[in-house]
Amino acid sequence: MLLPAARKQIADLKAEYDQLKKGKDALLRMIDDAEIPEGVYNSNAIENSTLSLQETEQILLEMEVSRKVSLREVFEAKNLARVTDYIRQKKGHLHFSLDFILFLHHMLISGISDEIAGRFRQENEYVKVGNHIAPAPEHVDALLEKNISDYQDDLNGYFLEKIARFHLQFEHIHPFNDGNGRIGRILTNIQLIELGLPPIIFRDKEKKEYYQALKEYDQSRKTKRLEDLLWLLLMESFHKRLAYLKALNIIPLTQLSETIGKSKQTLLNAAKRQSIEAFREKGMWKIGVAMKK
Repeated sequence: MLLPAARKQIADLKAEYDQLKKGKDALLRMIDDAEIPEGVYNSNAIENSTLSLQETEQILLEMEVSRKVSLREVFEAKNLARVTDYIRQKKGHLHFSLDFILFLHHMLISGISDEIAGRFRQENEYVKVGNHIAPAPEHVDALLEKNISDYQDDLNGYFLEKIARFHLQFEHIHPFNDGNGRIGRILTNIQLIELGLPPIIFRDKEKKEYYQALKEYDQSRKTKRLEDLLWLLLMESFHKRLAYLKALNIIPLTQLSETIGKSKQTLLNAAKRQSIEAFREKGMWKIGVAMKK
């Protein structure tokens, strides 16, 4: 459970964000568009894609990549970018259902494994993630329906805790033969967007922490580790958008270190804790500072 102070920080940033974003839809769309390659790269990297961020950007721009990459990885990048763009374009008009999840999965897996695209695991299709054997395919539909209804019917729960629980249960069910992690992370962003919140990027840098959260849920149904990670990622997303909305001068954190005389490591640790208003762009920590007159 997130502490009241952490909830208040999110509430305060949300109020500021709601105020500043009025009339700035075009700017926010530009930020979202610029994040697509980064989000695609990181989500695929979590699933062990070998593509770099630069290669992902080149593929999405229909440019040649300097080395030979597999056709599968090209499709993984293009398809995930398509899904990401779709949910951001359709915000406010998305409705969770099994058919909707299957639609997203078909979009994600088409051209990669057409025989499993847009369908849940069927009879005798079992999957194992680490030491966790996912529920039998015969139970997938019912378990997903319950996960959706539990999320939607919980009217009093704190939203980040609800989203964490939904994501962990979705990954526990592992309804597909392939694409579970990427679809699960897409669903998390849909939930945030539908609440009027900015999307987040699950980063490969936090893969160990993310996988540990999944493992703890499988073993003991604990959700705290993912709640904390979601809080950090949402804080970072707010800080980035607020820096642009305030027209601040966005500089690398290393530059701030030289300006204020604090060590780079001190500022980096503060950024990772989100105790300063720092955020990442293309893997580099940055921060918004007031323009000098």
